[in-house]
Amino acid sequence: MNKLPSLDWSLVQAFLTVAETGSLSAAARLLGTSQPTLGRQIKQIEQQLGAELFHRQPRGLALTDIGAALVQPASVMRDAVQRIALTAAGRQASLAGTVRITASVSTSALHLPPIIAGIRKLEPQIAIELVPSDDSRNLLYREADIAVRMYRPTQLDLVTQHIGDIELAVFAAKSYLADRGTPQSGADLLQHDFVGFDANPEIIEGFRAAGITVDRDFFKTRCDDNIAYWELVRAGCGIGFAQAGVGRDDPLVSEIDIGMPLPVLPVWLTAHEAMRQTPRIRRVWDLLAAGLRPLVS
Repeated sequence: MNKLPSLDWSLVQAFLTVAETGSLSAAARLLGTSQPTLGRQIKQIEQQLGAELFHRQPRGLALTDIGAALVQPASVMRDAVQRIALTAAGRQASLAGTVRITASVSTSALHLPPIIAGIRKLEPQIAIELVPSDDSRNLLYREADIAVRMYRPTQLDLVTQHIGDIELAVFAAKSYLADRGTPQSGADLLQHDFVGFDANPEIIEGFRAAGITVDRDFFKTRCDDNIAYWELVRAGCGIGFAQAGVGRDDPLVSEIDIGMPLPVLPVWLTAHEAMRQTPRIRRVWDLLAAGLRPLVS
């Protein structure tokens, strides 16, 4: 019986990343390597397997039939390697080290800096990396150790803790209200300018849930970035929505009652179960929870 080839994981990782991105350049950026190095790795794995895995095309690479058949077992191998790394990291006993936290851009900017400063003061041997992102970071692949989410994650192998709910409220700049007046009724409300989201449908869905049918064109100023969105409201572009505590602490805006029930923002801490009991991650988790509780109802 012929001996099975021994595959270097780095070669399998190179193959899988190229397969998922469709190009050497995109895969090289993701892996933090050069395009020529990645090209050599692809040739090497093809030589070891004795099979062509990609068709070379003018605008990238396309999987051959054999290459397509290998994507699923390569993905299984990647998951296994990541679980090995997670398990090993989860057994580390030292408090010293780095903890990587991901949260939305607005949470990262508005709430986490003083909490992280407190963590650094209490535990100077723990380094903190903050990843502001409105994308859903994959905890399995160590893109973050702890995530602060405004929804309950549902992936398997995750540990979650509901910290509480953040109240939402409606605000407008005092300069806007001085110019346009404060809405006094539902009919009056629809004559005002609102700041809405661009691609995100949440505000439109909130209006419709309250029995008010609006579409994207109703919002004459639109932005999906929550930090920029709030600055547009503060500048007087129209009525907008924000976390109640943020707006009530801002001297440039006034809270207004538009007669609509508003949802709340649930705050969840999330970590991979294999990492949750690592001493430094458990310590940062507990300090994050303590720091976030004053923000919630």
